[in-house]
Amino acid sequence: MEEDHSYLSRPWLKHYPVGIPDTTELLKVPIAQLFEERAKRHADRVAVNFYGTQLRYRELAEQVRRLSAALAGLGVKKGDRVALYLLNTPQFIISYMAILGIGAVVTPVSPVYTSLEVKHQLGNSGARVVICQDILFDNVAGTGLALDAVIVTGISEYLPWVKKALGKSLLAKVVRDIEIPDVDLGVREGVHRFQDLLKKDLPAPPAVAIDAERDLAVLPYTGGTTGPPKGAMLTHANILATHYHTLAFWPVLEEGKEVVIGFLPFYHIYGQIVAMINSLFLGATLVLFTTIDLDDIIDAIDRHRASMLFGVPTFFEYLKEHPRTGRADWKRLKLLTSGADTLHEATVRKWEERTGSHILEGYGLTETAAVSHANPMGASRVGSFGIPIPNVWAAVIDPDTQAPVPVGEVGELILSGPNIMQGYWNAPEETARTLVPIWGRTWLKTGDLVRMDEDGFFYFFDRKKDLIKYKGYSVFAREVEDYLYQHPKIKAAGVIGVRDPKVGQLVKAIVVLEKESRGKMSEDEVLEYCRQGLAHYKVPRIVEFRGELPQTDVGKISHRELREETEEVS
Repeated sequence: MEEDHSYLSRPWLKHYPVGIPDTTELLKVPIAQLFEERAKRHADRVAVNFYGTQLRYRELAEQVRRLSAALAGLGVKKGDRVALYLLNTPQFIISYMAILGIGAVVTPVSPVYTSLEVKHQLGNSGARVVICQDILFDNVAGTGLALDAVIVTGISEYLPWVKKALGKSLLAKVVRDIEIPDVDLGVREGVHRFQDLLKKDLPAPPAVAIDAERDLAVLPYTGGTTGPPKGAMLTHANILATHYHTLAFWPVLEEGKEVVIGFLPFYHIYGQIVAMINSLFLGATLVLFTTIDLDDIIDAIDRHRASMLFGVPTFFEYLKEHPRTGRADWKRLKLLTSGADTLHEATVRKWEERTGSHILEGYGLTETAAVSHANPMGASRVGSFGIPIPNVWAAVIDPDTQAPVPVGEVGELILSGPNIMQGYWNAPEETARTLVPIWGRTWLKTGDLVRMDEDGFFYFFDRKKDLIKYKGYSVFAREVEDYLYQHPKIKAAGVIGVRDPKVGQLVKAIVVLEKESRGKMSEDEVLEYCRQGLAHYKVPRIVEFRGELPQTDVGKISHRELREETEEVS
């Protein structure tokens, strides 16, 4: 394949703010080692604030070491996979670092997974030790798998002030939307209590030699480009690359001075790396939320003098209309970012009008250790997910021929850099389809359809699997959704293709109206609005009104569920 100099010349570099390097030196050390260094440097600083309970870095590091020793005592060795089936709690952070400290591999499990889904991930990853929330224990037991150990922990273990002041019966009112019953597991073989392990007087955890570039640190599961969830193999160096890339790209962040609002789920790569890891390695204070409560988050911005907040588009969509949003000083934040899904332009405009602050949109995948692109400070472009961060290369190719497409045309995004995964766990064929040699480099085929403009800013159009084919025309669901979002009566919209033997696929729009507009807008009005601003083949043929749209557990509109529901009805 001939070189495409429009990509290899990296046109985005001319839009890097002054002082930001195109490449940055990466520290290739074990993650736990870097955590220990930061904990010593910031020993007296609050590392985690969990609903008023504070853990300083020295306390956090001590509990990490104790759990590392306990895990080693249970037989966990270097390379073993240990599953974390936990909500956002101090226990997640402690467990994560403790597992890495003895050279084992963390495989985070979504707290909303059922027994069948948990069974798939445990079975596929080979994890034989699970650290789980007590309210999720039955799902682990329901897998029927022979596990070496299950370590159980409850959310109230780090909320002693609540129990003292209010009593257990009111605990659920403090941590909203979470049921916190007393879970009596009794005495069971292979089942251990988290706090019992921390209290044991054990020798120091064993010293383990870790090769940061070769040894796996995390095995998160993702849908990949096709098929059932697969484990993306991320090394210690992959994860640290993302940390140092983003640190170089946003030099306003200062070690030992930041306060991070952490409500994104840590099992997901976005919350785990961008919020949790970045916070710890900056020596920041992480204000930790188990559930997303808009009132609490708004209050926390000013109460804790927050400087960093990472969200998803639906979060900002709800916040821009929330009656108390205007009470927070959003301009105080050094960094306010959105990722994990498309941030619609209408949301950005309304947010800026309401708060006077600007959201920086970014892009990344599990396979890229969370981030590959972001908008630069002071030079962001609405509608674009930004430019590649230092050390990351990006290009747009024809998904079938792998030939580069001209600048400005739509094709598949491919990425290369030190943050890219090593491959999919025990899936060599899928790995070979996803990590491909082009132009003398190894590139990740993302499965996302994008375009790059002449300045090197990238714009998302669709997942390949979400592309709608109508009479031979390509219809990008995101483009139709963006247009629908601009209507003042429409709060949210999801667009999918419905199979039709005559035309291939019909464009269907599932629409959520603003509260005051419900029952006051007809299907014909939606269609007429679309005819005014969209080419004829992009205009939906079917309109359905709903009270809400299905979302993934990180707040994305679930197009998969919309398609499945439509197929069931038809």
